[in-house]
Amino acid sequence: MEVSFATIGELLDRHQHFILTPHMHPDGDCLGSMLGLYHYLVSRGKKVEMFLDDTVPSSFAFFPGVSVIKQPQHVKADLLIVLDASDVDRLGRVKEQVDAPILNIDHHVSNTHFAEYWLVDSSASATAEIVYGLLKHLQATITTDMAVCLYTGIVTDSGFFRYANTSPKTMRYGAELMEQGVRPHVIAELLETRSLESLTIMADVLRTLEFYADNQIAVITISPEITAKGSDYTEGLINYPRSIEHVEIAVMFKIVDANTVRISLRSNNVDVSAIAVAFGGGGHIRAAGCTFSGSIIEAKQRIIELSTATLAGQQ
Repeated sequence: MEVSFATIGELLDRHQHFILTPHMHPDGDCLGSMLGLYHYLVSRGKKVEMFLDDTVPSSFAFFPGVSVIKQPQHVKADLLIVLDASDVDRLGRVKEQVDAPILNIDHHVSNTHFAEYWLVDSSASATAEIVYGLLKHLQATITTDMAVCLYTGIVTDSGFFRYANTSPKTMRYGAELMEQGVRPHVIAELLETRSLESLTIMADVLRTLEFYADNQIAVITISPEITAKGSDYTEGLINYPRSIEHVEIAVMFKIVDANTVRISLRSNNVDVSAIAVAFGGGGHIRAAGCTFSGSIIEAKQRIIELSTATLAGQQ
């Protein structure tokens, strides 16, 4: 059932025990959304637990409350709140371990409406933007901890207000969160600081760069050997091929094993969400992803074929 801020407010008032979870392979938006809502519910005296069927990247260790996130465990709760996930498969073991109706708050255009209750706003730059709008509707007192979490969620999904999904509301919300104690330069430094190891891994990945479709498709590949050096350091590398002149679609293939490849897609003007959906994934028009069951050779062939056809159809 599609719900409004008012209905979500009623659910939060009515219930006492909440489980919060983001999607696997967490990014700044899903973690910021979850932690921002966590701090609000705790301030209301609610019993709140956060589960994640994955590990938190070290670049997000500065999030207030991040140390409280736990691995999934069997529990019965009043409500499972899923942040920034477009389908149930992105929850991993959480969906099997938690016995509770689901409220899904999300901004992906490919959302499958898998929950009992959902609020999906694909016009929002980030799920954190929606959560902040919810807290404003509820007349919540925004603490600095909440503000840091929500601001970080917004800026990571809007590219520090550079991406096409940035709206006037996004900018206003950023300013309001600054007024609650956020220091943008500190968050930018925390997110952008790179270790020597990460730069070495970046060099390894960029050496795999390939071009297709008259240089309109740029591809990088992350092997298990590269991942073993530091999986945290591969996040965001797809933005490098996307920034190359004349590139319309950037693809990052991350080899998990001989028969599993995780794929990230980015674009400047092309709808890549349709490509991801064709392989059981989803996302946004300019940023999407999926998991391919098959070899890296098969994955490249299928994704590049569909990307090339998508380019031809949208030009």
